[in-house]
Amino acid sequence: MDNAKDKQINVNLYTRYKTFSWDVLFYYAIIFLFFTQTKGINAADVLLAESFYPIFKMVFLIPATILINSIGKRKSLIIGNSFICIAIFVYIIAFDFAFVVLGELLSAIGFIIKGICESNILYDSLEKDEKRGSIFAKIEGKGTSYYYYVDAISSVIAGFLFAVNGYIPMILCLIMTIVSIYLSTKFKDIDEKQKITKHQVVKECKDLWNSFKLFNKSPRLKNLIFFGALVSAIILSITMLRSSIMQDIGIPAEYFGIIFAVLGLISGISAKNEYRFHKKFKNKTLASLAIPLVFSCMILGLICNLNISYEVNVITVLVVFLVQYIARGPFYPLIKRYLNNFTTASLRTKISSSFNFLENILRFLITFLASNLLRVTTTANTFIILGCILGVIIVLMLDNMRKKVGLKPEQYSERDIKIVELK
Repeated sequence: MDNAKDKQINVNLYTRYKTFSWDVLFYYAIIFLFFTQTKGINAADVLLAESFYPIFKMVFLIPATILINSIGKRKSLIIGNSFICIAIFVYIIAFDFAFVVLGELLSAIGFIIKGICESNILYDSLEKDEKRGSIFAKIEGKGTSYYYYVDAISSVIAGFLFAVNGYIPMILCLIMTIVSIYLSTKFKDIDEKQKITKHQVVKECKDLWNSFKLFNKSPRLKNLIFFGALVSAIILSITMLRSSIMQDIGIPAEYFGIIFAVLGLISGISAKNEYRFHKKFKNKTLASLAIPLVFSCMILGLICNLNISYEVNVITVLVVFLVQYIARGPFYPLIKRYLNNFTTASLRTKISSSFNFLENILRFLITFLASNLLRVTTTANTFIILGCILGVIIVLMLDNMRKKVGLKPEQYSERDIKIVELK
């Protein structure tokens, strides 16, 4: 009875938790401005510090998994949110590049723990029947949509408050992380703990290594994982560059929040209509999302280099961002859908590990390159160079994928359809 009551508490709490704690609020719309304007840190150094984030996540993946298995998801979630809280505090008191890197380290540890724990706490708390999956999706979707609404509102507020004082939105962000810690303590522990042993550490490392080798057995999976990880890395890597180009052309800080709030809502709408993209473009869906994403970077850089009017620059930037956010919305649900075709639960875990590993490696490389480009040229030229390099890679990958991905089931080889059986 107590276990059933604890599970119900977790289910009732989860939507409220996800609404305010899925990610940091009052943060993304102004963090680039906070580092460059309030703290006076060079834009290239900001990007360089960000490039360490995916590396830190990879390094702490196995330790985080072992920690969660040892002390349970509830305590781990409290620790994860505490790391993020400390990271925000470090950003607030930061006075040089080293502090920003330390913040990225703490943030990476926090988010890798949260990423493993959060959804699993909800799933573990649901009854093991045929409705479990649909109920999980409904609650998860509800919490996610509420978060997007709150994030949009907080982004608008953050932009205007930053114009008053750069520290105000960051202090509000810190307060919200404390709220997240508090909400974490309200969850109930219902999972079993394991002792940390040498065998467990070896097993985690071996499972991770096996997941890296798995996709090589299937041409379809290998191409999907590489392509999906690259596009995802591009989406994540150009976030700071968007703020940089807006700052370069002179868009006032108070409008940053409004712009990113509207773009986030548009991305959410396009994500909800992912099935329409799939229905319209069929086996060319990934190409229809990736090509506009990378080539819009070149267009953005070229227009901003023409020294035309401020109004035209602003309109160009907003249109390009609109294209990128529309492409971003359906990409994640679609790539997960395609990767999960012809798989089992155990295989999906291995695919996810491979995908996340490659995504983090590629995100590091792209962000590191962007950081070094910013040291020698403008943000506009950085967008052009990245767009050209990534555009060529995307086109070559799509050409290679034509006869390996997006086929009818009967057109795939046995190695693609029954990869789970291969040893």
